[in-house]
Amino acid sequence: MNLLAFDTSTEFMSVAVQRRVDGAEQVWQHTGAGGARTSATLIPTIEHLMAQAQLAYGQLEAIVFGNGPGSFTGLRTACAVAQGLAFGAALRVLPVDTLLALAEQARWQQARALQRWQVVALLDARMDEMYAASYQFEDGQWTRIGHCHLTRPDDLLCEADCALAGNVFAAYGARLPLAMTQRVDALPTAGAMLRLAPALLAAGGALPPEQALPLYVRDKVAQTTLERAAQRTAP
Repeated sequence: MNLLAFDTSTEFMSVAVQRRVDGAEQVWQHTGAGGARTSATLIPTIEHLMAQAQLAYGQLEAIVFGNGPGSFTGLRTACAVAQGLAFGAALRVLPVDTLLALAEQARWQQARALQRWQVVALLDARMDEMYAASYQFEDGQWTRIGHCHLTRPDDLLCEADCALAGNVFAAYGARLPLAMTQRVDALPTAGAMLRLAPALLAAGGALPPEQALPLYVRDKVAQTTLERAAQRTAP
């Protein structure tokens, strides 16, 4: 399948283009600084990779993007670019849960040979909270267990044999439960989204461009002065 994928939900920007060449899939990838720079660098990076792959937008099957949760600004940028490119080339969009992409990247890094693996994917949500979701990989398929939610590090619940994966360990590692549980530093990547895309497309996950919408989970992005002061004085 010819696919363009990108994720801008974290402090890193990940972009990948996949093209079938002589019966085999080849992938061109880029990972770089994200955050405030994403709005200026995402489209030039996409253009560069599309040129390397010698692909026109009209040759793509779909545009795959991380729809959240994650950085509010990053998610809005991803949705806007996915919509614009898809409208221009009459393509479908495929939104991918960023925590699922994180879980797949962690599996690829650490346990790709396993037939069964359970992991809690964690992204730093700032404000002393994390985005969290549990997933199980079995027989080549991912299943989410429960819902994506916000949690404080001290309140995270998971089974004893469940791995933890994400970008939260430097900030919250000492406060996470089950110190002996496997921990994998990982982020959602465009490469992981390309691996997930065939199953998601087969399940009917592709949408018209106007439905390229962010999944925020949190509807509050900052604490008030009083809330910050209360947090500093709390036991």
